[in-house]
Amino acid sequence: MNNNNETVVTEFILLGLSNHPVAQTIFFWIVLVLYLINLLGNGLMVILIVTDSHLHSPMYFFLSNLSFLDICYTSSSLPQALVTCTTERTTISFMGCMAQIHICLYLGTTECLLLAVMAYDRFVAICSPLHYTVIMSWRVCVQMAIGTWGSGLILTLLPTVIGPKRFCGSNVINHFTCEAQTVAKLVCGDTSFSDIVSFLSGVLILIVPFVFILVTYLRIAQAIWRIRSNQGRSKALSTCSSHLAVVGIFYGSAMVMYLQPKSKYASDRDKMVSVFYGAVTPMLNPLIYSLRNKDVKQALQKLLGGKGSRY
Repeated sequence: MNNNNETVVTEFILLGLSNHPVAQTIFFWIVLVLYLINLLGNGLMVILIVTDSHLHSPMYFFLSNLSFLDICYTSSSLPQALVTCTTERTTISFMGCMAQIHICLYLGTTECLLLAVMAYDRFVAICSPLHYTVIMSWRVCVQMAIGTWGSGLILTLLPTVIGPKRFCGSNVINHFTCEAQTVAKLVCGDTSFSDIVSFLSGVLILIVPFVFILVTYLRIAQAIWRIRSNQGRSKALSTCSSHLAVVGIFYGSAMVMYLQPKSKYASDRDKMVSVFYGAVTPMLNPLIYSLRNKDVKQALQKLLGGKGSRY
C-alpha cells in the first residue's frame, strides 16, 4: 500500500483469449508453427552466412545481424504468448513484465536502425561500386553494427528515464504478453508528458529511419535508371528488391501498430494482430532473401550436400 491507500501492482495477469477457449487453442498452434519457422529460417540464414565464404560480404554481414535479431525478438515475446494460451490464469511479475517490454522495444528499435544501415549499404554498392570495398570495409561494417545495437539501447532507455511510470489499481493486461501500449493503459496519474515522449520516440525510431530509407532508394533508383546494360540494371534491381520488400513489410506493420490513435481498451483483434506482427514479419525475412537470392540458394544447396553451379 502507498500513502494514498492505493494497491501498488507487484504482478500482472495476462488475459489472452481466455474468454474464447476454442479460438485460443487454434491461435496457440498457429503461433507455435510460426515461431518454429522463425527459429529454423533465421537460424539457418545465420549458419549459411557464417559458414559459406562466398557470403562473407557487408550485405550478408548485416543480413546475419538481422536474422539473429529476429530470433531474439520472437523469443522475447512468443514463448510468453504460448504460455498464456495454455493456462487459465497466467501471471507475470512486475519486473518480468517490465523486462519483457524493454527487451521487445530494444530489439524492435534496433531493427529499425539496422534496416536503415542495410539501405545505406545498398546505396554505396550501386551508386559508388568502385569505392564500395573502401567505404564499406570490415572495420566500418563492425562499427556500424555496434553503433546500431548501441543506439537502439539508448533510444529504448531514454523514454524510461525521462518519463517514469507508476502502476496501481488494476493489474489485468488484456493481451498475450506485456505489450508496451497495452501496459501503458494501466499507468496511474497524468500520462500526458509520457505520451508526448512516447510519440516523439516513435517518430524518431520509425519515421526518421523510414524517410532515410526512402531518400536512399530514390537515389538508388536514379542510379539504376542510368545503367545502360539491361543485365546490369536487372542485377541491381534484384540486389535491392529483397531488402525493399522487408522494409515495406516491417515499417508498414510497425506504423500501423504504434502510430495509430491510442484507444483505452485493447480488442481481441488488436491482440492477435500484435502477436502476428511479432511472428509473421520476422518469419518472412529469411524467406524473402532466400527465395530471391541466388547466392543464398547456392549456399543452402552446398550445405545440404548438393553442388551449386558456382561451386
